[in-house]
Amino acid sequence: MKKNTLLSLSGGLDSCSALHIYKDSIALAVSFNYGANHNAQEIKMAKLNCERLNIPHKVIDLTAVFKGMGSALLGNGPIPEGHYESETMKSTVVPFRNGIFLSVLAGIADDAGLGKVMIASHSGDNAVYADCRPEFNQAMNQAIMLGTDRLIQLITPFADIGKPELAQLGIAAGMVPEQTYSCYKGGAIQCGVCSTCRERDWALGLRDEP
Repeated sequence: MKKNTLLSLSGGLDSCSALHIYKDSIALAVSFNYGANHNAQEIKMAKLNCERLNIPHKVIDLTAVFKGMGSALLGNGPIPEGHYESETMKSTVVPFRNGIFLSVLAGIADDAGLGKVMIASHSGDNAVYADCRPEFNQAMNQAIMLGTDRLIQLITPFADIGKPELAQLGIAAGMVPEQTYSCYKGGAIQCGVCSTCRERDWALGLRDEP
């Protein structure tokens, strides 16, 4: 079977799960360096997982695009700690990040002759991140299809499940949680106290609530 999918791969728990679950159909994985605190550590893990699976990996630098935007992920304010909830996590929103990513990914897929772009959005992203919601992804799918003469489709296979379910599917497919990175503080060792670390631990059954 010809591999026909391009995966957006951050190096975090969700996208690395997707990489392993769909390893037989992924022709290329793409990571973005957009100036976030955690990009360097995440990209290391993205590269490691692609090497394990012998999947081509490309890193694209978008730091100039996002420079000056207001987000805690870009160094504008503290990274939230404590319970993973909407009000806490609003400071981590990067304006239209996924929209920008998907536009770039669609162009790469079109040029490479690939028919699908995959992102690992799940139901837990919806409350905080507008550009992860099903309505947004459906609209982007239409835009991508129209912009490529219906040659490329955006797929979101995990839209109806939560992060714990996605993590378990990933582990069953060979994903190793220790070979992923999700901490928004960006240190060499994941801090364990920021909201994203808490959500990660909850998804892996290491705490009772995110």
